[in-house]
Amino acid sequence: MFSQNTYVERRKQLGKSLGKGLILLLGNSDSSMNFKDNLYHFRQDSTFLYYVGIDQPNLACVIDVEKGTTTLFGNKASMDAIIWTGAITSLDSLAEKSGITSVLPLSSLESIVKANASQAVHYLPPYRPEQKIQLAALLGISIEETPVKASVGLIKAVVQQRSIKSAEELLQIEEAVNTSGQMHLEAIRLGQPGITETYIAGIIQGIAVSGGGDLSFPSIVTQNGQYLHNHASMNALEDGKLLLVDAGAENHMHYAGDITRTSPVGKKFSALQREMYQIVLDAQLAAIAALKPGITYKEVHTIAATHLVSGLIAQGVMKGDAAEAVANDAHTLFFQCGLGHMMGLDVHDMENLGEQYVGYTDEMKKGTAFGWKSLRLGKALEPGFVITVEPGLYFIPELMDAWKSEGKLEQFINYDAAFKLKDFGGIRIEDDFLITESGSRLLGKPIPKKIEEIEDLKQ
Repeated sequence: MFSQNTYVERRKQLGKSLGKGLILLLGNSDSSMNFKDNLYHFRQDSTFLYYVGIDQPNLACVIDVEKGTTTLFGNKASMDAIIWTGAITSLDSLAEKSGITSVLPLSSLESIVKANASQAVHYLPPYRPEQKIQLAALLGISIEETPVKASVGLIKAVVQQRSIKSAEELLQIEEAVNTSGQMHLEAIRLGQPGITETYIAGIIQGIAVSGGGDLSFPSIVTQNGQYLHNHASMNALEDGKLLLVDAGAENHMHYAGDITRTSPVGKKFSALQREMYQIVLDAQLAAIAALKPGITYKEVHTIAATHLVSGLIAQGVMKGDAAEAVANDAHTLFFQCGLGHMMGLDVHDMENLGEQYVGYTDEMKKGTAFGWKSLRLGKALEPGFVITVEPGLYFIPELMDAWKSEGKLEQFINYDAAFKLKDFGGIRIEDDFLITESGSRLLGKPIPKKIEEIEDLKQ
């Protein structure tokens, strides 16, 4: 946990933003895999961690804004629990570390909420079924109503607060990013013919766990990198293919890292792979150079897309004017996703609160068109934001077939040349950045990404 003052001040700021009412924060509960006592790895709700800091299941917190009080709800450890798991820090002690003096049994939560029924109850959109059931019972509404009745005011207040990372948070994020870097160095070295994707995925997960945390999301380890989120399979790596690894660690405080590297299976990139890789790297470097407060991330995305198209025009895969091609969404045949996203306690930070609230504004609406609907972050950047930058080129045979059959955007796409790349795969390069007062700063130790640096790791 951070210092007691950190949590007290965070809650105080949240209360000021809301002005009145009760703020109800639900922690996550244990969840069984295939029988009651065989549990999935527990992961606390990130917003609960941010304001309370206690990393244990089956807790809730109520902040009475007008009274300025906070009450923690949870049950003391039973002797049975101690027998099975060992000594457990008391809930009262954990509450004290969070600056909370009132601790009540979880069973009393309903009576407290109903006793304050005259006040508005602010809660965040539930993303687990058990949360929906709990909220429905507490508030006397249907399960179906629980997401739509979530407090927009609370969502906006949380997003505003959590978006700006403090110095102590940045230390935790960089720890996670550095562990993520170790995962990628090992994955690049292991990427040899005959090694299975799952073997590499297992080794790098071990690095994340040995760092004191776990994965920040299920690792993408694939030689079929044309598919954006193709998770590891038992496929053995083939010489001449590209290995795309998108993976990150979560540290013991649950802050995330998220990095992608693409490397050759074997020792060297082929001539074509080098050319395509350099296009993606140049696009990433151009996007990074553009990062600064005030620029919208949608603009940065457009800069990266334009560089990708310029590179493909030079290769004869696309044609015409690069900027005009991007304006007509021709780039989305090869770059279907967004350039990046916010990152912090969640690898896609606060995504459960709604991408419109996290990545956009009341004035800037999230796009719905193909290639733009996956841009999770579009609004102006601010000092303190932590973001990812991850351009890519993805040659998806099924998508290419569909576009060609429609004759789509033939004025920008040379389909004969593009179809020669149907078995090429995909390339993505991703790093994590802090937006500073004057520009940006790479988080964590630099991880090799130049062609020669990648190849040196393969020797």
